[in-house]
Amino acid sequence: MDDSSSVFRLAVGLILSGDADLAEVVGLSLRVSLTAVAISCALGFPLGAAVGSLRFRGRGAVVVALNALMGLPPVVVGLAVYLLLSNAGPLGPLRLLYTPTAMIIAQTILVTPIVAALTRQVLEDLHSEYDESLRSLGVGRVATAATLIWEGRYRLLTVALAGFGRAIAEVGAVIIVGGNINHVTRVMTTAIALETSKGDLGLAFALGILLVGLATAVNLCVMALRRVGDQAAHA
Repeated sequence: MDDSSSVFRLAVGLILSGDADLAEVVGLSLRVSLTAVAISCALGFPLGAAVGSLRFRGRGAVVVALNALMGLPPVVVGLAVYLLLSNAGPLGPLRLLYTPTAMIIAQTILVTPIVAALTRQVLEDLHSEYDESLRSLGVGRVATAATLIWEGRYRLLTVALAGFGRAIAEVGAVIIVGGNINHVTRVMTTAIALETSKGDLGLAFALGILLVGLATAVNLCVMALRRVGDQAAHA
């Protein structure tokens, strides 16, 4: 009990003191994950809107593929990106392996299918509601997708937050392509694993507290945005 209490006090002390190493790891984690989520939304929103609002041959297969890709094993993604960026890979000359960029690529691959699949579901429901009105106005396909994205903006913000929650908690892929290099590619999840193995439980627990805090904040934001979206829909 005493050991647990001392670890907790040390962790809280590191957070309150603004420990430089702790701040560096948290800052890099946020930069990598937010960048990956921004790219994923730029790719996933239009893709999800297209699949949700258009009817085309093979659409069912695309929906199944998106849903299946939501469960991509992170270590498999990490291995694929590693082979792509390694010296023997096609992108080896770019020397991106063991850099934050490699971690962003891995997280983007993991998050984009989640964003696209959830967007497809959200906008498909909206399309059923607005389809007749849009047809009567002669709105084209691209304009229809853009309209649905705008009408579903609050729900899509929750999709983006869900993607961020997935990205910030990722460890398998980023440790493979990032290497967990101190002051270069060490993020919260990989640092927790390393510091726990080293026995530095204070720093590991401090990072764990912050990670849980971020996850809780994301969930609160999702709930708040859903409430705002529901109020806007009934206004």
